Amino acid sequence: MKEIYIDINCDVGEGMDNENELFPLISSCNIACGGHAGDAHSMLRIIKLAKLHSVHIGAHPSYPDRENFGRLSIKIEASAFAKSIQSQIKGLVDILQKEQLALHHIKPHGALYNDLVKNKDLALTFLNAIEEYKDVAVLYAPYESIFAEEALGRGFKLMYEAFADRNYNFDLSLVSRKMSNALIEEPQDVLNHLIRMIKGHTIKTVDGSIARIVANTYCLHGDTPNALQILMYLSRELPIQNIYTKK
Repeated sequence: MKEIYIDINCDVGEGMDNENELFPLISSCNIACGGHAGDAHSMLRIIKLAKLHSVHIGAHPSYPDRENFGRLSIKIEASAFAKSIQSQIKGLVDILQKEQLALHHIKPHGALYNDLVKNKDLALTFLNAIEEYKDVAVLYAPYESIFAEEALGRGFKLMYEAFADRNYNFDLSLVSRKMSNALIEEPQDVLNHLIRMIKGHTIKTVDGSIARIVANTYCLHGDTPNALQILMYLSRELPIQNIYTKK
């Protein structure tokens, strides 16, 4: 039988302190690097843990808005925004270099991620800010987004990302966290959602429609209340479906 290898990533370093439990069950991580959460101490701790478990390390920059955990769109002058993104990523990269490790990928966080999907000017500002990492790191971005299209056009290496624990609208935007059905929390429902994306390249949207989606990496949020239970369930059930993670 043909084996399908997938990458499961988690957002980490966001104050949940559950990385010890999560890392044996994932293959890449997105480390908060100061914009919405995280500091030098948390970054170093998680980098060492990722090294121990052979987990790919990514930077998870955000709007500089710790008060709102980076989950609100904010108005910020383009140069200040670019400097913040560069400072966040450099903070992580400096620690990686001391640990003799490489940056594997970059994945924006929260409201910034959602805004980059549809705002070309913001996407171009962000891509300009991370230009120096174009040849050394992969960019995680959603399928058929302005962000992904602009990144590909500028020669960035790209992995399409989808969310294993989030519901989608028909236009492939994520259901707002303000809505009660934003998260998929039942492990079996997460599995069904994931299998549909992996095998059929489709999702069932909240209005019951079927939309096409392509992904190479699948995110499970580390701050989802039962993230560990979901990952443990997936680690047991995915082999039954002839789907294996890289771990």
